[in-house]
Amino acid sequence: MLMSANSLGLMGQQNAIGIDISGGYLRYHNSLEATIAGLNVRIPAGAWTCILGRSGCGKSSLLRYLANLLKDTAHWQGEVTTLPLGNSKHAIAYMAQEDLLMPWLSALDNVMLSTQFGSMPSRIKKTQWQFDKAHSLLQKVGLGNKANHLPEQLSGGMRQRVALARTLMQDQPVVLMDEPFSALDAVTRYRLQNLAYQLLQDKTVVLITHDPQEAIRLANQLYIMQGRPAFAELLVAPTSPTPRNFDAQCAELQQTIMDRLEQDYE
Repeated sequence: MLMSANSLGLMGQQNAIGIDISGGYLRYHNSLEATIAGLNVRIPAGAWTCILGRSGCGKSSLLRYLANLLKDTAHWQGEVTTLPLGNSKHAIAYMAQEDLLMPWLSALDNVMLSTQFGSMPSRIKKTQWQFDKAHSLLQKVGLGNKANHLPEQLSGGMRQRVALARTLMQDQPVVLMDEPFSALDAVTRYRLQNLAYQLLQDKTVVLITHDPQEAIRLANQLYIMQGRPAFAELLVAPTSPTPRNFDAQCAELQQTIMDRLEQDYE
C-alpha cells in the first residue's frame, strides 16, 4: 500500500528519509492501459535520485502520485516503504516545471505562501519568524533586493529562484522536482542546478528530467524509465563529486542513455 505525501514517515523533521518502491503499478481511471507497471525504485536518503525517460513515459505521473496529487484520478498498486519507518503528515515539498507564482503577490509573499497551503488568502498574515525566514531564503537565491517585486517584474530565471525559495520554505525532508529548469536558457539552467544542489544538501531529492546532461550532473543515483507500460532501469552513475563537470565517463554514460531512450521511439 502506498504511503502518500500525507503519510510518509521520518524520524524527526530534519532527518533525511529514503523511499523504496516495489512492484509499482499506475493506471489512470480514464484509461484502459497502465502507465507504469513492475516499477522497482530505491530512493536513498539524503541523496539526489534522477529519473530520465521520453515524454509521456510516466515520470511525472510517478512524482505526482508520490506528492499525493493523483488521489482521485489514478489507481495504484504496489508497495512504497519509507526508511526509517515513522509517521508524519508533512514530509514532502513539490516543485513543478511551472513556477506557479501568484501574480498578485510579491516575491516575498509567494515564498511565504508555502506556509499557507490549504487556503488562498489575498493577503498573507505574516509572523516575524516567517518574514525573517522568507527574507533569508530570498537572500540565499540571490533575490534579497527583489522581495517586493511582483512576478511580472521578474525574469524566468528569477521566478524559478522564487519557486525554489518557496520550496525551501517548507523545509521538508523529501523534495520532488518535476523538470523545474527545463524552460530556462542553458546558462541560467546550469546556475540553478548548482544553486539547488547547494541549498538541498541535506534533503532526499527526486528530480524528473528529460535532459541526460542534467541527470548526469546531479545524480547520486540514476534511473531511466522505458517501455509501455513503463518500468525503471538503474544505471551506474559516475563516481565523481556532484554537480559534475563533464568528462569521458560522463560522455560515455550520456551515449548509453541516448541509446536506451532511442529504443522507445522505434
